[in-house]
Amino acid sequence: MAGVEIIKVKPEDDGMRLNRWFLKYYPALSLGRFQKLLRTKQIKVDNQRAEAGLKLSAGQEIRVPPLEAEKATPQHTGISSKDSQFIQSMVIYKDDNIIVLNKPSGLAVQGGTNTTRHIDGLLEALTFDKPEKPKLVHRIDKDTSGILVLARNRLWADKLTKAFREHALQKTYLALVAPTPKQENGDIKVPLEKIGEKVFVTDNGKPAHTHYETIDSVGNKFALLAAEPLTGRTHQIRAHLEYIGSPIVGDDKYFLGDKRAKYELLTDKLHLHAYKIDLSSLYNKKCLIKAPLPETFKQDLEQIGIHFKG
Repeated sequence: MAGVEIIKVKPEDDGMRLNRWFLKYYPALSLGRFQKLLRTKQIKVDNQRAEAGLKLSAGQEIRVPPLEAEKATPQHTGISSKDSQFIQSMVIYKDDNIIVLNKPSGLAVQGGTNTTRHIDGLLEALTFDKPEKPKLVHRIDKDTSGILVLARNRLWADKLTKAFREHALQKTYLALVAPTPKQENGDIKVPLEKIGEKVFVTDNGKPAHTHYETIDSVGNKFALLAAEPLTGRTHQIRAHLEYIGSPIVGDDKYFLGDKRAKYELLTDKLHLHAYKIDLSSLYNKKCLIKAPLPETFKQDLEQIGIHFKG
């Protein structure tokens, strides 16, 4: 029959039920017509009659009758051209399974009270060649810049969510602190408890572990640290660096609040950047992704004489 397609099940659709597969790729196909196509054997899997609830496996072949009008088509996102270009400009890595953004400081990942512009609301501008928008699998603070990983399909959303939940992915942040830590390198192991909008060191808190190393310093005034969170508590790096007496420059919550030091030569914003992430364990080969520092961060380092070759 003219127009019949034989389509192989993609790896990201492995385990998906047949009816869900048609809903994904042929959203305009009605349930009644879908069931009729099954009954009349116009839809088959591996040339065999199939039921709606059949669980698909990657590589199987689906016989699809002429359904051009029911195919998924790009939908109007309601996102302005300016906002589309804005979020697309953040993309630093893309393959069939993930997209990695270099998020700017000041942009929230998700909406909330008085937050109407955020990454989650712009994701439809990142569909590119896929029928569905990418999915959030983790978050970073609004005022933290740097790496944000998105999943482009259900299979990788599950993989990444599990990996982030189990802290299986090595993440490194860059933090400009003042003053310089007393120990050049170290491990901070103190429990943290969220109370209201802030995290505190308390005996009843959850275990938290941050490793840090000094990249460069200016006497005992400033230091650029590479910080690796080995657990995933809210504001972990910020609270831990405050605890050792070296809070992050520009941190309103953990640098004496309104009384914190403001430096004439430095940008008045949080100097914390999600710099790199190692995804090698998920790809079974080397996959290390780095996010360049924001220009203001780089300029601030130059102003105070800190050297960083990133």
